[in-house]
Amino acid sequence: MSPAISQRPLRYGATAIALHWVLALAIIAMLVMGWYMEGLPFSPQRLKLYNWHKWAGVTVLGLSALRLLWRLVRKPPALPAEMQAGMPRWQQLAHHGTHHLMYALFFVVPLLGWAYSSAAGFPIVFLGLLPLPDFVPESELLADALKPLHALAAYALALLMVLHVAAALKHQLIDRDGLMARMLPGRG
Repeated sequence: MSPAISQRPLRYGATAIALHWVLALAIIAMLVMGWYMEGLPFSPQRLKLYNWHKWAGVTVLGLSALRLLWRLVRKPPALPAEMQAGMPRWQQLAHHGTHHLMYALFFVVPLLGWAYSSAAGFPIVFLGLLPLPDFVPESELLADALKPLHALAAYALALLMVLHVAAALKHQLIDRDGLMARMLPGRG
């Protein structure tokens, strides 16, 4: 158990908190939708879900860019020195490594999906109105290579999200150090 922290951790701003939770919920919905639609037989329902999945993927890509830009402009609040000193080095490395990998996968997963869709010859028409450019040529061989990469990257992101949630719960329930409150809406 960590020693008591005398200084409460500084909170993230409202925009960072909103982007965190909207992106988290969007990604969870995308993962659930992806797993669900994979098992469906070819049908109009499956095609509709694939289109929604692609639209949501483009939205996640946009939200990820906005979140990264916001984070570059507005640095996250520093941890209190006591809390930083109380975290073993492996936890600090895991914290930073998980965040960096998640940010990378916020971009990699939708871009691989977009590339797969392009290679498979299924263009993305965002919300059924705005045709997006294909950024790889149509190629069955390329599509066959990209599809499992998209799935693997999505599974990796899901695993990192589970680790992220587990670490937040550890800080909340075991360490009781107030770290999780930095990103909870409506507290402050």
